[in-house]
Amino acid sequence: MRILVTGGAGFIGSHLVRRLLTDASNHIVNLDALKYSGNLENLSDVANHARYRFIHGDICDAKVVADALREHRIEAVINCAAETHVDRSILDPASFAKTDVIGTGILLEEARKAGVTRFLQVSTDEVYGSVETGHSTETDPLAPRSPYAASKAGGDLLALSYWTTFRFPVLVTRGSNTYGPNQYPEKFIPLFVTNAIDDQPLPLYGDGLNRRDWLSVSDHCTAIEHVLRQGEPGSVYNIGGGNERENRAVAEAIVKHLGKPASLIRLVQDRPGHDRRYAVDCSKLHRLGWKPAVPFEEGLRATVEWYKTHESWWRKIKSGEFRAYYEQMYGKRLREGLRLEGGGSR
Repeated sequence: MRILVTGGAGFIGSHLVRRLLTDASNHIVNLDALKYSGNLENLSDVANHARYRFIHGDICDAKVVADALREHRIEAVINCAAETHVDRSILDPASFAKTDVIGTGILLEEARKAGVTRFLQVSTDEVYGSVETGHSTETDPLAPRSPYAASKAGGDLLALSYWTTFRFPVLVTRGSNTYGPNQYPEKFIPLFVTNAIDDQPLPLYGDGLNRRDWLSVSDHCTAIEHVLRQGEPGSVYNIGGGNERENRAVAEAIVKHLGKPASLIRLVQDRPGHDRRYAVDCSKLHRLGWKPAVPFEEGLRATVEWYKTHESWWRKIKSGEFRAYYEQMYGKRLREGLRLEGGGSR
């Protein structure tokens, strides 16, 4: 297939581009605005690949999108382009609405006009809101509780409306917390790993007992590809790793992998509206023939090792703009935080 991946220089997008190129019948076009978390170094190994092209552009620019679709005779679109971090959405909600809703709408309309035959919207389990018990299914009501989750929910609903209204062949995937190499270090695991490497405190929100289902980026990408090929148009598919953990337990595993003291973990003031738990029912996707392959302990160990051996990648990122953001989010919290003593005991 001739596939347009938007946001392909980001975390999940770059891994997906690389995976799709392993199929010799695929031609991949990567459209990315290269905002703060977009990084062409993530794809340096395939930059000159014969079946890969990069276009610097924004999904909010209809002409750029239309030109890319037509000039490259695109058959399928995978929309990974998004503002994705809850903390940043609290600081700047408008940018999330612009990219995740308006940008998705522009991409959908231009893809429809160009005759694209498959459109996959990459979304998140956060659209279901906090799940105190049980697991969210694809038919559950959406109940987002942050500007990020709300913007993604808006994009999902817009995509699904194109199936109902136009019979445009859209698919939606809702992935759980994804981790792995090349993840921008504002996110939980890479932030804690890189801070611990430098013996800096790890700012753990609230009591640290919020629960997430962790999904390796390699598993997430195989699921996206599987849904693109096998999914039923107009359908939603949850993607989970089956690795539910408390945030405190993940932080403790990270310092243990690095041989660092648990006292680096600091309990800090919680963020507003912090969802207590996410958990998705993935039986629909399992029936379609996909299941995760990477156990969390194995995936976390490999991720920690990647950040240990790729310091040049993340040290450049954690300077400049990142330092100002980090101070704004965590400076006061860390100054007032509590050190986790006793090896992280409850």
